[in-house]
Amino acid sequence: MSTGQACRIVGVNRKTGHRWRFGSTGQGDVGQRSERSAARRLPVSGRFLSQGERIVIADRLREGAAQASIAAELGRDRSTISREIRRNRHPGSGDYRPYAAQERADGRRPRPKTGKLAARPGLRFLVQAMLGFKHSPEQISRRLRRDFPERSEFHVSHETIYQALYVQGRGELRRELTAALRTGRAVRRPRRQPGQRQPRFVAPMLMISDRPAEVEDRAVPGHWEGDLIIGKDSASAIGTLVERATRYVLLVHLGQGRTADHVRDGLLATMATLPTHLKRSLTWDQGGEMALHHEFSMATDMPVYFCDPHSPWQRGSNENTNGLLRQYFPKGTDLATHSPQHLAAVAAELNGRPRKTLGWDTPAERLAKLLTVTD
Repeated sequence: MSTGQACRIVGVNRKTGHRWRFGSTGQGDVGQRSERSAARRLPVSGRFLSQGERIVIADRLREGAAQASIAAELGRDRSTISREIRRNRHPGSGDYRPYAAQERADGRRPRPKTGKLAARPGLRFLVQAMLGFKHSPEQISRRLRRDFPERSEFHVSHETIYQALYVQGRGELRRELTAALRTGRAVRRPRRQPGQRQPRFVAPMLMISDRPAEVEDRAVPGHWEGDLIIGKDSASAIGTLVERATRYVLLVHLGQGRTADHVRDGLLATMATLPTHLKRSLTWDQGGEMALHHEFSMATDMPVYFCDPHSPWQRGSNENTNGLLRQYFPKGTDLATHSPQHLAAVAAELNGRPRKTLGWDTPAERLAKLLTVTD
């Protein structure tokens, strides 16, 4: 067919049909098409379909050819052709029009794109609020999917949240919210290797290898891991206790002292708040503050098991919790300034965070379930 005949059948102006067939040779339409054609002038990887290939797809579809044969003719994977037709066909008629398809593809190609948090104010508000409660990006992502399973507009990956916080120029989240991340960093850095602990306890003790199997597999609640976080100039400390099955946290107020007497009395006062079935054992490292462990065991009927030297992973839940607590109690600060009421408030906030290891339940929810079943 001639260009004029083809234009009459398709229903377009002859000038338009001539440009489609032979390309633009005049100067009159350069200005109005400059923005649209800018993407085409950029080098495009061969892995993307070209306009010529899209014309072949349209022609072969009108002839009734199968997608598999079109893919073989073009040397493309069948899924490439199927995806191209599905994404770029006309939304009303369902026809595949090659030049409109090319326009859609060119429109999607430019980078950077508007981020999801920038485009959805409601989602951004929720993420900012949860960051304000010191939830991590992964906790936020998982909890939103759990709380809004049918609303995809509230689904966001944790990497998208990190990008919105860290990548300069995005601006979806306020940069001051990086202070809500437990690292407090404004840029990403490689993870530091945890320092090794020096053994200081020399008295006879029960070793972790003597613990019952029920402690190791976390099947039975009531087994705790403990440690101290140390304040400025090693003059103050806070005791930390984590229940292995629920990850529930208790904080022990010690004030200015962290001698064996202080730690024993603080642990006894804290454990007195628990029901008997939640006091089964305690695992600690070989720190000198536990020199009176036998007196604690006699008073509570809780055996104390000690980790091997230089093996902090044997109290993994407690080590992780101590890292979280440094967000509230930074290193190099005086920990004696925190009252027992403040410690209780911090523990409550930590116990209200959704945890990946708990299927995104919070420790408080898990403990409540335990207490309900037990009652």
